[in-house]
Amino acid sequence: MKNPPCGKNAAGWIHVFILLFIRANYILIRHDMRTRRYSFLIFFVALLTYILCPTSAKAQILVPEGVTENTDSIKKSMDIGPFFGLYKDNYFALGTDPFHKPNATNSGIKFQLSISQRLTNATLPWGTYLYLFFTQKVFWEIFQESMPMSDLNFNPGIGWSKPFFIKDRYCGKMTLILEHESNGRDGEASRSWNKVSLAGSAYVTEWLSVHAKYWYPIVDGQNNKDILKYSGIFQMGFQLNSKDHRFTFASTFVKRQGWNMNWNTNIQFGWRIHKASNQYFFLDFYNGYGEGLLAFKQFHNRLRFGILIRPTLFSEY
Repeated sequence: MKNPPCGKNAAGWIHVFILLFIRANYILIRHDMRTRRYSFLIFFVALLTYILCPTSAKAQILVPEGVTENTDSIKKSMDIGPFFGLYKDNYFALGTDPFHKPNATNSGIKFQLSISQRLTNATLPWGTYLYLFFTQKVFWEIFQESMPMSDLNFNPGIGWSKPFFIKDRYCGKMTLILEHESNGRDGEASRSWNKVSLAGSAYVTEWLSVHAKYWYPIVDGQNNKDILKYSGIFQMGFQLNSKDHRFTFASTFVKRQGWNMNWNTNIQFGWRIHKASNQYFFLDFYNGYGEGLLAFKQFHNRLRFGILIRPTLFSEY
């Protein structure tokens, strides 16, 4: 028997999240970076409010593979582990600029490794969990002499996460994250910034999930003070799954600073190699700025193909 979608309650939380994004964009434009830096602690405390949702001891839920399980089994798996797992998508892909002749400059490999580690044995108050995150994104210029890895982006963080249940169904989660991102370089090539991020993911129907993330930036890098104009102030997206969950179509939109319609866009199509696995062949298209830290001011298009490994439930973006 199929489970009902999260319904109007989930949609309501999504609408609230989007309204918060719009308000945040207004605040970021009106205040300079020094003002935002000094209000960091106030903002952090204000974000420590999570959704408290009722649960049912014998509720039925829908997991991405389309298998119906008991809610208590999901909660038990969160309580007893495994504590170590995937965080964001892990992938290895080769690509080039689809609108220009391929060459050593516009072609190469991009790969990402992303993991999470739960830090507490016990469940925290309000059914929350504390995690340590780490993501490394690498741009590898394999067609250039000596095949250098030109841009390595390090993204450690610590997050407080709450899964939520609506109408006897597991619907998603929200996570408050303190994160840092830098490229480990010095001098003119140094890039770094910090973020307090609030991220949410939810299943709207059996075949549609949505996600959104807003970050409060603290830019400490001397060479990337204007990074919000290129790498953005918030993002949102969706993922569509086929009925048998073998095919996926996903898109993520990152809003750059400003009132005009300036977005970085990522579109992805995936085919699950085996219905019992979390491995995919995928085609990925990126359009915009800020894909990597070193050249965050450079606009480009990239079309890549490769292998993708996803977390079991939600991938972070």
